[in-house]
Amino acid sequence: MEHPGTLVLIMALAVLAPLLGYATGRWLSVPVVIFEIVLGILVGPDVLGWAHHDQVIDALSDLGLSMLIFLAGYEIRFAEVRGPTLRRAGGAWICSFAAGLGVALLLSGADLAKSLVIGTALTSTALGAVLPILRDSGRLEGRFGSVVMAFGSVGEFGPIVAMALLFSGRSPGAASAVLAVFAVITVGAVFWAMRPRPPWFARIIALTLHSSGQFAVRFVMLLLAGMLGLAHVFGLDTLLGAFAAGMLTRLVLQGAVPERSGEILGKIEAIGFGFLVPFFYVVTGIDFDLAALLDGGRPLLLLPVFLLLFLLVRGVPAYLLAPRDLTGRASRSALALFSSTCLPLVVAITAIGLDEKVIGAGEAAALVAAAMVSVLTFPLLAFRLLRKEEGGTGAEAPSRAAESGEAW
Repeated sequence: MEHPGTLVLIMALAVLAPLLGYATGRWLSVPVVIFEIVLGILVGPDVLGWAHHDQVIDALSDLGLSMLIFLAGYEIRFAEVRGPTLRRAGGAWICSFAAGLGVALLLSGADLAKSLVIGTALTSTALGAVLPILRDSGRLEGRFGSVVMAFGSVGEFGPIVAMALLFSGRSPGAASAVLAVFAVITVGAVFWAMRPRPPWFARIIALTLHSSGQFAVRFVMLLLAGMLGLAHVFGLDTLLGAFAAGMLTRLVLQGAVPERSGEILGKIEAIGFGFLVPFFYVVTGIDFDLAALLDGGRPLLLLPVFLLLFLLVRGVPAYLLAPRDLTGRASRSALALFSSTCLPLVVAITAIGLDEKVIGAGEAAALVAAAMVSVLTFPLLAFRLLRKEEGGTGAEAPSRAAESGEAW
């Protein structure tokens, strides 16, 4: 390791972030992820210059992103998102992608490669940031929560598939063929995951759950590594493999040990949100090009433009295609706001765009900054609308601790 001090610094910032979230919670609910990114910016090269890259730090950051998308895939609840609601959610995302690509072509001067990056980033939803807030407010289990689940699931799955198709370096036909083969293998794995597990599987999970064996955790990590490796073999973005691994893990655990799946997930989340995910977000802040955002004028002007586009491109189709039984204007507007809340996939997509040199540092910084603002503001606005519709008698907004918790 070339820079062990940077590793210690990143972990110190990861500890500091939730403390700041708790301290500010009495005045303003700020997701911990915002503090993680801002602290990374503070120690990065554009401010204090304390943090430095090496291979170990880059590898841990990549693992953090994979774990983040894995946990997002785990959140998909198949029984709650199928049927007409899922079809409407899919239609809304397709409309969002078409609108996002059209707007991006105008912004980029018809640069197709740059437009694909910007257009795809405009269509994502941070399901992992939205679900904990809905769960803590008591709205996740109702009809509104199911609708948000469906629209958010498509808002995560759609951009990941688009990344696999459009950013693989292959022709569209070849990329589609490779993705189809990957999908067939994944579907086969889903059928395998849904089959009853032999009795010894549940027994060994129970026997090792609180011992050094930790069979369940090791098995889940094997699923994640296997799907990441499969995606790499097919030349697809590893995020697709991570997302598929998350969906498979839910099926396996719910089918084999439903009574212990929550406890096992807690252990996986401890690895993810306790170490790898904050590592990714702090490194994202370190890599954030603050100078490019503040210099030259255009990137800073793009920040509110992108924030508005998140609402127009992602939110308006969600509002218009919301299920018919979601009749209240406030409920539909809240759905649009939740659907427009984004961050992790925006970070991932812009990172790919920067690596491929198809998007400028200023544009990438403006997109990420706008996504950070969306996580800060859109959920709070959505809850205000819902409380107004309920006349102040419905479920309350999340507690300060819940709102300032980890957001993906």
